[in-house]
Amino acid sequence: MRYLLEYNWSVRDEWLAWCGQLPYEALAAPRTGGVGSILETLFHVVDVEYSWIAAIAGWEDEEPGYADYASLTSIRLLSDRYRMVLKPWMDAWKPEMDYREVQVPWRTGPLYAGEILRHVIVHEVHHIGQLSVWARECGIQPPSANFIERGFMERTKQKQTQHVEITSRGGKNDETDADPERTKADHQ
Repeated sequence: MRYLLEYNWSVRDEWLAWCGQLPYEALAAPRTGGVGSILETLFHVVDVEYSWIAAIAGWEDEEPGYADYASLTSIRLLSDRYRMVLKPWMDAWKPEMDYREVQVPWRTGPLYAGEILRHVIVHEVHHIGQLSVWARECGIQPPSANFIERGFMERTKQKQTQHVEITSRGGKNDETDADPERTKADHQ
């Protein structure tokens, strides 16, 4: 799932850069579908991602209001700030966390953490599709939504190759040292 969150962040950054070519009036103009305008949709994506993941992590939701972030720069800064918090949390995600029950204040009944995380991922993809339609209505080519050739898998492969090289030379095993629940007996 980390790859898909990284994909969302990468595509979001491209959309935020893409928006720089439009005047504020076009970014703030009401659109058919979505949550209103291009800016409101980008804000919504950032806010929803953080709110849901904060619920999984047990953090308090900041509940920012759009009126406080109604500019491209403000939304970009909010996205960057939230990402700095979310990335280390996502890097620590383990598959066994998928079925941890989570109660969110805006719904009744528990949800599974993995279900929420997957919802967050597809929620942004859905809104990126809306942005793509609006971009074409403006007569401008939207950023690519393609996952392929973004390099997410290749970077991980390179890290794994480096890890194997280090451990085969008798170097420090970062995986064991990074996870206190694993003991040296697990690796013998």
